[in-house]
Amino acid sequence: MHHRFGFKALLGASIALALSVSAHAADAPPTSTRYNISSLSDGGQYDRFIVTYREGSTERADRAAAAQNIQAAISRAGLAQAAAGRAAPRAIYQRKLAVGSDLVRTSRKLDKAEAVALIKQIAADPAVASVAPDVLRHPVRDIAAPRSLQPATFVPSDTYYGNYQWDLKAPDGSVTAFGHPDYGGSNVNSAWDLADGTGIVIAVLDTGITSHVDVDTSLADAGYDLITDSLVSGRSTDGRAPGGWDLGDWTTTEPYLSACTNASNPPEDSSWHGTHVASTAGAELTNNGQGMAGIAYNAKILPVRVLGHCGGYDSDISDAIVWAAGGHVDGVPDNTHPAQVINLSLGGSGTCSSTDPEGLAVAKANSLGAVAVVAAGNSNADASRFSPASCPGVITVAATGITSRRAYYSNYGSAVELAAPGGGVYENDGSSGTQSNDGFIWQALNSGKTTPVPNDSTYGGYAGTSQATPHVAGAVALMQSARLASGQSLLTPSAVLNILQSTAYAPSVKPSRRASIGAGILDAHAAVQAAVGAGTASATTASGTGHGGR
Repeated sequence: MHHRFGFKALLGASIALALSVSAHAADAPPTSTRYNISSLSDGGQYDRFIVTYREGSTERADRAAAAQNIQAAISRAGLAQAAAGRAAPRAIYQRKLAVGSDLVRTSRKLDKAEAVALIKQIAADPAVASVAPDVLRHPVRDIAAPRSLQPATFVPSDTYYGNYQWDLKAPDGSVTAFGHPDYGGSNVNSAWDLADGTGIVIAVLDTGITSHVDVDTSLADAGYDLITDSLVSGRSTDGRAPGGWDLGDWTTTEPYLSACTNASNPPEDSSWHGTHVASTAGAELTNNGQGMAGIAYNAKILPVRVLGHCGGYDSDISDAIVWAAGGHVDGVPDNTHPAQVINLSLGGSGTCSSTDPEGLAVAKANSLGAVAVVAAGNSNADASRFSPASCPGVITVAATGITSRRAYYSNYGSAVELAAPGGGVYENDGSSGTQSNDGFIWQALNSGKTTPVPNDSTYGGYAGTSQATPHVAGAVALMQSARLASGQSLLTPSAVLNILQSTAYAPSVKPSRRASIGAGILDAHAAVQAAVGAGTASATTASGTGHGGR
């Protein structure tokens, strides 16, 4: 069978969007206890708003009253009269979210100043607990390995693992096939002596998954496509659909060229981002005589499609977080394979508080026992300015390279709990220079430019925090699997975080205080050992949670 390596650039980016407001709303802070406008950008257009009404309010139980409430806010914001050739917007009720919030649309898009004015007026109503715009998030834009780094011929799995997957090995300085000492591995190879992921489900909330000769897609039909907007999903009508399959997210043709692309998001082929991420977490078939290895290779990977053309809306992502953990979402059959681990290699600008939709969703998932692991972002900026990286209750992951140095693109700061291998791209994990094979994370991909090639055999390398994240998600699955195998109850999300941080190792190349990467770099073997030895008490109690108190 012919095997080839494919290389794709990924759609979207964790772009640092401007948080300043226009002169019309210069006095509006980006967040308050009642509203969050930190994700709004100059030049943006907005027509979707997530409103959380207070318990016991008429609007929380009555969608007509909710729509009427928004229409009144439109009037108070001075938008009820047509002006400058633009029609007066009308409020259109969309649906109830799993976290109890309501999604409402306006009949036309609003510019930033109009959106700020409307949000402030919605928040001024005593019946409203909080309000935020429903914005698009994107796969974290990873850096694709160039074609020059691909091997000349296909070699069975042992060589692929041996030569290319430095990230899964011990950080003991052993020299790779490409001549570089490995001080940045995650020590997964030793963890495999203790656990393999059996009995654990990892939900990957991403672009979905594609069929591949070396990828376990046994739960793909059990997954769900939770994208509601037809433009984003690529389906002919609005609405959700069963199955977690990736239909493609290309933006090289209309209507996506006009609707999705700009200077920051150029037209690109389909990314197959979810396939690559899922493969690292554990979907990649392991010890099967071909390809790469996955981390929790006997766990089950549940693909949940939340990203398509243009990205994915917060409203769909928050529903997906709840659904993946086993919570109920109106209009969708309940998940028959609730996940103990949720991987979110996606994001965008803006802060996330406990009252924002994704903050509420993470809290619900945590209460159901699911650990949410999130990419810090690839903007070389403070992760506290990105969402869902800054959501309370998540484990936010920065990226490091083979030297253990923080990758030059990786976000950093107090929002980051720990780091994991994401690939440093260049020799010595520099910010420029010669790209190296072991500057990337290698896994399965798809060779389709738009729609997926069925049962493909393509592999590719990427570098990014979206690659670091499934290393941690896979390690968490190994930890929980080891607990099950030893007859112990599962660890709580906060206990998992405590163990990950207490067992992380210090990087050989120490980051600056300004660009901190949390407790250190993932040591999967030490984390699994500690999980088994933690005892029953740690399964139900812990001293902290991800981003405690933020």
